[in-house]
Amino acid sequence: MTRYAIVGAGHRAQMYVDAVLTTFKGRAKLVAICEPNPVRAAYYVDRVTAAGSAAPSVWHPDRYEEMIKAENVDRVIVCARDDLHADLIVRALDAGADAVVEKPLTIDAPSAAAIEAAVARTGRDVVLTFNYRYSPRNSALRQVIQDGRIGRVTSVDFSWMLDTKHGADYFRRWHREKEHSGGLLVHKASHHFDLVNWWIRSTPERVFASGGLRFYGAANAAERGLGPRPARGTHEGDRDPFELDLRDDPRLKALYLDAEGHDGYVRDRDVFGEGITVEDNLALVVDYASGATLSYSLNAHAPWEGYRVAVNGTEGRAELDVVERGDVAADGPLHAVLDPSAVASGEGGALRPKGERLIVQRHWGTPVEIPIHAGEGGHGGGDDLLLADVFEGPGDDPLARPADWTDGVRSIAVGIAGNRSLETGQAVNIADLGVELLA
Repeated sequence: MTRYAIVGAGHRAQMYVDAVLTTFKGRAKLVAICEPNPVRAAYYVDRVTAAGSAAPSVWHPDRYEEMIKAENVDRVIVCARDDLHADLIVRALDAGADAVVEKPLTIDAPSAAAIEAAVARTGRDVVLTFNYRYSPRNSALRQVIQDGRIGRVTSVDFSWMLDTKHGADYFRRWHREKEHSGGLLVHKASHHFDLVNWWIRSTPERVFASGGLRFYGAANAAERGLGPRPARGTHEGDRDPFELDLRDDPRLKALYLDAEGHDGYVRDRDVFGEGITVEDNLALVVDYASGATLSYSLNAHAPWEGYRVAVNGTEGRAELDVVERGDVAADGPLHAVLDPSAVASGEGGALRPKGERLIVQRHWGTPVEIPIHAGEGGHGGGDDLLLADVFEGPGDDPLARPADWTDGVRSIAVGIAGNRSLETGQAVNIADLGVELLA
């Protein structure tokens, strides 16, 4: 029985807590929660005991190493704020535990180098949970490329759209401060850069980036004449679609609104307020060791949610289109939901598909649609596959979906170099970031 501790008891921790309590109950045991906010810690303690399991002990991060030793923790699952990841990983390894880490691995080159040194020093494992690798649509594209159906990859065009529900949410919370998240190039796009690294099985070498804060933030709101706005979304009276009232979601209320008095963290800040230091429109050109080039863009205020990727090869082209949510209703759910079977009406009553489609077309050939066999659960069943690898250990996977800290470094390297390029206006060689793995 592997003994686990959750480090950071926010929204994301629930996936792991529930997995330990249900599917992997015979293999895993949650013995401790490390969380400075007692309200959030108590939320998960209650969830564990309500499921009939013994209550985990609760520890402050100041006693992290003591917790690992006292509870004989085998593995910590790090769900804390991004800029805290590296310290928590290094301390866990040095205290004798392995680490499972939510993306991103960390947010800058010095902390990535600290993780690299800790792994070398201790010989312990660091597992990255890149659940997008496990999504059937992304696995299908990897299979197409791996099978050589389009030849050697020469370039990739990748556009990601975050809608005005999901995308806006990054500008309400701590993610909006680059010192805490590394910006969307690190926090969000590390998923996307990992996909490209994994799809084409190559390493990024050089990055040029352009972008800025062009929609959210106080200056943009003033330019568009939006007028005075409340500092947060939880208030009495009418609210516009960009405001989030934490009272409308019992879990968000319990984890954040009810916990504010202990740490002052406000989860529902105005997306058009002051103090936002991350970009909402981004474009990158990335050169790879294989000779391929990636052109990437991210928009965080689109009217629909999803992504489009085209992979060009010496023998043809593969195109993957994914619509995770076709439109945003002002009173709809906070998070995007993929419904591959649904349709929505367009102009003139026409129907447009919602879902996903993978097309392969070889030179001088006709397009062929590749079946995508989605399962139940998050990311088309991908979350369940990921959790099985985390809690049972990876098996023989021909698609090489399990990821470790080296994959985490390669994914954030693009974002870190992109941030440096935004600052300097110059292309950045990843080998110059100071992490030996990338040299």
